[in-house]
Amino acid sequence: MKDIKTLGELKKSGWKSRGIKDELRDNLITKIKAKETIFKGIIGFEDTVIPELERAILSRHNINLLGLRGQAKTRIARQLTDLLDEYMPIIEGSELNDDPLNPISGYGKDKVTELGDKTPVAWVHRSERYVEKLATPDVSIADLIGDVDPIKAANLKLSYADERVIHYGIIPRSNRCIFVINELPDLQARIQVALFNILQEGDIQIRGFKLRIPLDIQFVFTANPEDYTNRGSIVTPLKDRIGSQILTHYPKSIELSKKITAQEARISESQKKEIEVTDLTATLIERIAFEARESEFVDAKSGVSARLTISAFENLVSTAERRMLLNGESKTFTRVSDLVGAIPAVNGKIELVYEGEQEGAGLVALNLLGKAMRSEFLNIFPDPSKLKKKKEPSPYAEILDWFGQGNTVDFLLSEDDKTFRKGLEFIPGLEAVVEKFVPGLSKNDKLVMMEFVLFGMAEHSLIGKNYLERGVQFKDIMGSFFSEKDLFRDNMEN
Repeated sequence: MKDIKTLGELKKSGWKSRGIKDELRDNLITKIKAKETIFKGIIGFEDTVIPELERAILSRHNINLLGLRGQAKTRIARQLTDLLDEYMPIIEGSELNDDPLNPISGYGKDKVTELGDKTPVAWVHRSERYVEKLATPDVSIADLIGDVDPIKAANLKLSYADERVIHYGIIPRSNRCIFVINELPDLQARIQVALFNILQEGDIQIRGFKLRIPLDIQFVFTANPEDYTNRGSIVTPLKDRIGSQILTHYPKSIELSKKITAQEARISESQKKEIEVTDLTATLIERIAFEARESEFVDAKSGVSARLTISAFENLVSTAERRMLLNGESKTFTRVSDLVGAIPAVNGKIELVYEGEQEGAGLVALNLLGKAMRSEFLNIFPDPSKLKKKKEPSPYAEILDWFGQGNTVDFLLSEDDKTFRKGLEFIPGLEAVVEKFVPGLSKNDKLVMMEFVLFGMAEHSLIGKNYLERGVQFKDIMGSFFSEKDLFRDNMEN
């Protein structure tokens, strides 16, 4: 089709005009019948968001994707271009992507009247038929719809009554395209009102011109539910004109969340070869986000983006990589203590309520990490508090006795793998606990699980834990208590 250069050739080819909503609908039907994956890389929405989105497309609806930040709303919108024809013909030089068989602009109509079947035709790839605009309070009607251009009028010596003095905004220029407005509630109410006619009748009005330009656009809006009461709102008549409102959501399980993070994290090929990401540390990264969404210190209405776990995962890998480089090793694996290196990625990804601000972002992040460890520990090992209530023998007794004798162990972020292994193997009873409750682990996974037992015991107040500038220290719980009292007394005296 791209070889067609004129309107006459296009007519002979048998090409027929279709509205963009029909184009999306027809191509979706074809893909469904062929059992093709329509939205690639969208994990966790297979039974919720995607079916609703497909129904909206089949109904030829404009769409509003409503959900908290980091729920793949924009990514879904961008993938809609895959449902467009590969190429679309337009009248060459047209600002409004005029359909050669049905032009709507003055320019397009004049060209066809003047040249007839010799009207030149150009082809637009589907990747160029996606237009995105971030709604901000400073967006004007001129930006979206258009305005009279006095400079054009002066240069062309045209009267202000001449349609050619109009400078079209981004929406008319998106004719026959997918047009996305992100964060719709941020648009001022009077700007939203300007969209009424476009959505309902498909036409525009500019500065009193008697224009009726039947635009053909697939609108997709995105919005955060909190915006309705916080920064702004979607005016009711506009909501009424949007065909389908689809609610997005966060991953509903740790496993789905891990798949998303693994897919999206930017990990280089060298990192993949040299750094083994142990399953436990990957799970703990996701648990941090799940705990954050339930935390009393985090603003639940703002949401906790999937970008938190993606950035934290990247930091986890980089923490292990830095240690490997410092020690001159060729390979290493991620440890539980490496999660301290992911704290900076958590700090900037959560909105804190007043109580959280009082605590400070760093302490809240460490608190979330501790809760994640506590929750995951109970999924793998016996609950120490329940063992105590039932007066059952504790599998942690030998470890507790060793720390009770005044022993301590430090795990430094820069510690090489050999020293790390020796430190864990030196603690009596630690390996036995892992072999009893998590048998069959690989060598590295076993070491990390042994380290995790110490973290889990500390989170359940069986042993003491202190975060050092260069790592973490484990000691007897009473010794830790008295050292904290001594530190408090020294501070008071000073």
